Amino acid sequence: MSNPTYPPLDTLKPVAPNLWIVDSGPLHAFGMPLPVRMTVVRLASGEIWLHSPTWFDEHLRGEIEALGPIRHLVAPNTAHWTYLKDWQCRCPGALTWAAPNLRRRRPVRRSGPRLDRDLSDTPPADWAGDIDQIVVPGGFGFRETAFYHTASRTLILTDLVINLEPSKVTAVTRAFQRIAGTLAPDGRAPVYLRFVVRLGGSAAKNAARRLVALEPSRLVFSHGALIEHDATRALQRSLRWLLH
Repeated sequence: MSNPTYPPLDTLKPVAPNLWIVDSGPLHAFGMPLPVRMTVVRLASGEIWLHSPTWFDEHLRGEIEALGPIRHLVAPNTAHWTYLKDWQCRCPGALTWAAPNLRRRRPVRRSGPRLDRDLSDTPPADWAGDIDQIVVPGGFGFRETAFYHTASRTLILTDLVINLEPSKVTAVTRAFQRIAGTLAPDGRAPVYLRFVVRLGGSAAKNAARRLVALEPSRLVFSHGALIEHDATRALQRSLRWLLH
């Protein structure tokens, strides 16, 4: 059986100064396993910012808190929120930041995570000096907030690009993901999400142009292989369906 994840799992991995990732999973979508990733940033204040928290692990929390106090839990789009409640219970001093429209989703209301603040196109004072952000809108209430760690020139995306390595998935999954358009080295948003984001019209297109204009040197995705070389060109290729 193939393993789409990136061991070692549920442990900090340094990527750049004050920037780490935590690989976890697999999650299952449409019956197929997917890797999933959390991104960890230490802000200039010394506080810790967690993007798309993965499943809670006490040892992992200890690793992270050795870097600084966990103060921000970020749900970057309307799908990545499942583990918020567990982290909230163990990190009572953290604020939870939610993608626009997340609090309106029935499964979120039913599950009951606390959503303290909504994300917007303007970074809050809490991390404005460290991280920029851009909201990519879509139809049916979909929003994804992309984040740019300025010091390392790293763009952090959630589902706007999925970049699964063909060698890490089964033949059946590979065939499905090829149709969906989410296989590396040409990973994109899956075809159904491209349809949803296109409904965002000119606002979505303008957001994509702003992402490319950042000229990132590194791309970090919630699902799949990072890109650390020729990242701006790779981003243009991955977003060509939205840019033109």
